[in-house]
Amino acid sequence: MLRQFFSPDYMIPFAFSIIRMSTPLIYCAMGALISKQAGAINMAMEGIMLMAALISVTFSALTQSVIGGLAGAMVGGLLVSFLLAYMHLIKKAELFLTGIALNMMAGGGTIFLLFMLTGEKGTSRRLASLLVPNWDIPLIKDIPVVGRIWSGHNALTYVAFLFVILTWLLVFKTKTGLRIRAVGFNPEAAESVGINVNKIKFQAFLYSGIFASFGGAFMSMGYLSYFAQNMISGRGFIGISAANLADGKALGTFLASVGFGAANALSITLQTLNLRPELVRMVPYLATVIGLVILSINKQMKANKKSQGR
Repeated sequence: MLRQFFSPDYMIPFAFSIIRMSTPLIYCAMGALISKQAGAINMAMEGIMLMAALISVTFSALTQSVIGGLAGAMVGGLLVSFLLAYMHLIKKAELFLTGIALNMMAGGGTIFLLFMLTGEKGTSRRLASLLVPNWDIPLIKDIPVVGRIWSGHNALTYVAFLFVILTWLLVFKTKTGLRIRAVGFNPEAAESVGINVNKIKFQAFLYSGIFASFGGAFMSMGYLSYFAQNMISGRGFIGISAANLADGKALGTFLASVGFGAANALSITLQTLNLRPELVRMVPYLATVIGLVILSINKQMKANKKSQGR
């Protein structure tokens, strides 16, 4: 069985699948990184991606445009992130409970909207939505093995890598990013020099919603060709975990996202080896739990060293 898994017939599609499965996680994790740097974890990522996935196929069908679909995804993501920011920062609702409530609202709300639009509660197959095209990379596509792994992905997959650079530039190389990090590090000190803490956190929530919305669009216009009920399947929480594991660093968050993508790809590949499906399906979530445990242990060890140094 292991020899079969490590054969080229398995390993090349597996490597291709890692990149594909990492795409929505990268978008979500980059959004989570921005809100984390502002000192407020966006717990509504699951709902943001789910709403973006539905609104993207709806706008795509109405406009018969891929760009229209992506714009719709941003509208859906901004709507949920705006509600989270408004309830938490303006109405002073508890952040985690509000995020969980919005995730639940998106879970039921998307089914209701889907029924209103199509008369069905399962998928949006009746909507004539478009797909984001796949791209073949010139020259690379003709290289043996490398071309089969890196070429032919959905356009949003390649854009996801650009979003990693964009996130790094936004958070660490712009005035807005400096204010976001200042608010996250010490909101009282930031407020003392004239920074509007609530305004910066509000902006961070909106940025995180926009970034994560592209992950939702990928799920319904790239990974699949339609919206399906609860299709995000925990990817929002995994994206948050990736940002937390990397402690808010762009490169580390990207690598953690790819690691979780590899766990997702592994669970799919293992299904072809006649393993028990219950065991296979738990692989991505088990990887998330293990990662968070390692993070907790590392933080505890650092805290112990600091206390001993005093």
